[in-house]
Amino acid sequence: MSDAKNHWVTASDVARLAGVSRSAVSRTFTPGASVSAKTRQRVEAAAAELGYQVNIIARSMITGSSNFIGLVTAGFDNPFRSKLLAPLVHHLALQGFMPLLLNADDPKQLAPRLRELLSYHVAGVILTSGAPPLSLAEEYLARKIPVTLINRQVELSGADQVYSDNHHGAGLAARQLMQHRVTCPGFIGESASFSSQQRQLAFESQFDAQRQPVTSVICPHGGYQAGWDAAAALLAQQPRLDGLFCATDMLAMGAMDFMRQQRPGQPLPLVGFDDIPQAAFAPYQLTTLRQDTEALASTAVALLIGRMRHFDQPAVRKSVPVELIVRQSA
Repeated sequence: MSDAKNHWVTASDVARLAGVSRSAVSRTFTPGASVSAKTRQRVEAAAAELGYQVNIIARSMITGSSNFIGLVTAGFDNPFRSKLLAPLVHHLALQGFMPLLLNADDPKQLAPRLRELLSYHVAGVILTSGAPPLSLAEEYLARKIPVTLINRQVELSGADQVYSDNHHGAGLAARQLMQHRVTCPGFIGESASFSSQQRQLAFESQFDAQRQPVTSVICPHGGYQAGWDAAAALLAQQPRLDGLFCATDMLAMGAMDFMRQQRPGQPLPLVGFDDIPQAAFAPYQLTTLRQDTEALASTAVALLIGRMRHFDQPAVRKSVPVELIVRQSA
């Protein structure tokens, strides 16, 4: 028995115990490779006895590919991104892939970390909204590494894209507020988010058609405190504010709590976007647009696999419907 505390069990160790060549061990653990049933049985028995695991890193250096997928996101503490990561990891695992998760919050560390992915011979990369710079995505594509973007629509040849229907969702939010006879609407969004920009434009166009201008405040960052601060700025600009649409639920909850403090007993019709779990909590009961994270994740993985098989095919763009979830806030 090999002492696992002293060294890693290698393919050569397995070959010696099984009485076969090292190449036979390699073929045994390579999907689709030719090996006799007798040899496979001996190798697998030896591997089980020694506790052998295939060295994926070493294999990737030899074959030039791996089962690693770079998964790049920002804001691990963001409830929506957490909600999206779980099905992404699940659908990658179903296809035999292992995610390498990178946090894009620190722009100074992002570029070198993304380039480090190349040393793992990643089979593909999935980039979520807000990160990273498109120049880095172009670098992967130039190396024939498939790239799929989630909730980010750009003109990038060869990069497949899947995104929620922000335009339709913002229209639903506007019409929901119109049912509350809102005449002085407000919007709170994030400057770094492409999805937020789409939601703002679509929301403003709905009210512009009614000749009711929207007062908008755009935050440099997202989150609860940003929503609180933006609501303060918004109320200072438009004291007659009587309805509000926020680009995310976290912004909406911060804004809601500020407005409760400033206008106790005067509920402000308010709509968020995402439908994170906290939106249904009793203190908020937030009306919101539900993003279908399961569909976003499964579509992103399917697009990535399709690009692996046919790298030079035209870029694919797919929109995922959103659903208005009506609760007590509007």
